[in-house]
Amino acid sequence: MAEKNLNNTAQAIGKSIKSSQQKANLVLRTIRGLPVENAVNILQFSRRRISNIVLKILKSAISNAENNHQLDIDKLYVKEATVGKSMVLKRFRPRARGRAGKILKPFSRIKIQLTEKNLEEKVVQTKKEPNQEKVENGTEN
Repeated sequence: MAEKNLNNTAQAIGKSIKSSQQKANLVLRTIRGLPVENAVNILQFSRRRISNIVLKILKSAISNAENNHQLDIDKLYVKEATVGKSMVLKRFRPRARGRAGKILKPFSRIKIQLTEKNLEEKVVQTKKEPNQEKVENGTEN
């Protein structure tokens, strides 16, 4: 029998992705902390090449949440989206006077972690009233 995940998290990891960490992080920065539905829309309409790969990893994390951890897809949001170093291919380009220029072809490792957010917590956070200033003698200070 499948048990409910106690910490309500699911994750997916993409290994050896042909892109630098800096380029991957530009896309991951746009989806951190967003609901899954919004994150998928942003990635689908992004013009960056790496966004298609990130979308594939995000969909895998959504499937893991639904099938392995029995989480509700409508309540999911991106808790963590990180990028790390993987291998680096080293190549050389011939230069003038017998020298060689180094060419580095970096690979990345992307990890996306999803969490189920309770709707009750969201409602409580939005209902906080702003601090009201006191009005004395009919004039504001």
